[in-house]
Amino acid sequence: MIQPQRLLTAALMILSSLAMSAQAATVSVSNYPLFLLSEAVTEGAPSANRLLQAGDIGHHGSISPGDIKAIQDSKFVVWFGESLENSLASSLNTAPNGIALFNFNAFDRHPLRDVKGVPIAGTLDPHIWLDPDNAKAITRALAVIHSHANPEYKKLYQENVQKFAQRMDKAVAAQNISQKKRPYWAYHDSYQYMEKPMQLQYAGSLTADEHLSPKASQLRWLNEQRPAKQMCLVAQSEPAKGLIAKLQPVNTTVQVEDMSMSKDFVAGWSIMAQQIRRCIS
Repeated sequence: MIQPQRLLTAALMILSSLAMSAQAATVSVSNYPLFLLSEAVTEGAPSANRLLQAGDIGHHGSISPGDIKAIQDSKFVVWFGESLENSLASSLNTAPNGIALFNFNAFDRHPLRDVKGVPIAGTLDPHIWLDPDNAKAITRALAVIHSHANPEYKKLYQENVQKFAQRMDKAVAAQNISQKKRPYWAYHDSYQYMEKPMQLQYAGSLTADEHLSPKASQLRWLNEQRPAKQMCLVAQSEPAKGLIAKLQPVNTTVQVEDMSMSKDFVAGWSIMAQQIRRCIS
């Protein structure tokens, strides 16, 4: 994996010359999972400003005039990119202080998959933070950015990154991952980046968009192709009882991919992993 530090340094030097002033050393981050990772980096130092509310990854909607001002007043604004945070694109695509992480070839990436698990060419599954190695890489990138904004905390940021990596590695090891891949269903395919570290096997989803109702033909396909008698369905919200009845026998677990119910990234990832594992077991 390419180190984010090397990729960011040149860009940050250019951005620094375009940023407001040395006094405007605020770093803003886009959404909640990125904020949690930033909090791990800045522990013991001032936090970054968060643009989007918990539960709002940025797929839809628009940002407020206050958010636009915060973008203008920040030295650096870190976001994932337009393919995830479309609501921020009009403000950040041309912002001289914007840093889109998707623009850097520094993370493991996977394409989107259709409801039957077939990869869709030319696409990106944007939920990269759910991969523990990606999460560690993101904290390294954030440490570089925070260090350029507030160099007096550079040593602290680096120490926090190392501590985060150790905690993340322990969280993955604590899952006692089986050597055999375990199949699961997703209501909407959002958990791909947890599959490798947890030995999960995606067996299809109910719908391509969580806002669209599943088609009867897809429910029939899932039942016909089910790789295990008792399946686990991972969903972003509680599925309707009538829908679950059509997929029995099935266990369900509700997991919000932006970790908006957590205050700490590692703890949030661990809870997700534990509950998915129990659902499958």
